[in-house]
Amino acid sequence: MKRLFVLAALLVSCVSFVSTKTQEPVATFSILGFDPATGEIGGAVQSRVFSVGNGVLWAEAGVGAVATQAIVDVSYGPQGLALLRKGLAPAAIIKQIHDADPDPGYRGQKWPKAGRQFAVMNAKGEYAAFTGPEASTWAGHKGGKFCTAQGNILAGEAVVANMVDAFEKTEGHISLRLMAALEAGQAAGGDTRGMQSAAMLIVKEDGGVWLNNDVVLRLQVDDNPEPIKELRRLVDRASARFRPRR
Repeated sequence: MKRLFVLAALLVSCVSFVSTKTQEPVATFSILGFDPATGEIGGAVQSRVFSVGNGVLWAEAGVGAVATQAIVDVSYGPQGLALLRKGLAPAAIIKQIHDADPDPGYRGQKWPKAGRQFAVMNAKGEYAAFTGPEASTWAGHKGGKFCTAQGNILAGEAVVANMVDAFEKTEGHISLRLMAALEAGQAAGGDTRGMQSAAMLIVKEDGGVWLNNDVVLRLQVDDNPEPIKELRRLVDRASARFRPRR
């Protein structure tokens, strides 16, 4: 039986959050990745918002992963996983979810679906991504081999391009590759509004510690002036158990 593991609630995979007080979007960038050698799949995200891990990243072992951000509708996460379970292709999932979006109001304010940004990856590493025309600039996405990076209110296209490049060139466990992608995105300018939180989620069937645990790694840095640096510390500590024993 598949087990669902999520990091969900506030928002952001490159995502743009909207403050309920100011109604201003908040920048975010994220990456989804797959390791065909191990079967592990997951993602990482950084944003200028409190506890970004509470809404952007969704993943289920043997099924796939989803990142939902920008003018976020958190329901895109579980919807995406449900359609992946049915065997739909990522591109078809992107279209079906967005076409069915009723574009509802939110606390009296419109969160237009034209501003949504999200990505879907299946258990084979096949993916599709969408950036709405009303996502705050710079906003966009870029795909690579077994990875897709997306973000909004960024310094520019180099942020997502460098993330893909870093993921593909970094060796070792997928956690190290996702971490390198975040660092590369930040080095290229990252969020124009700064940093506050970061998160990482990786799953694999029975890949976690203890019994009946599909969570290989789930880390959150909720409020830190240097969230990527702190996430790196946690990833380096955790990755020691993924290194082959001599």
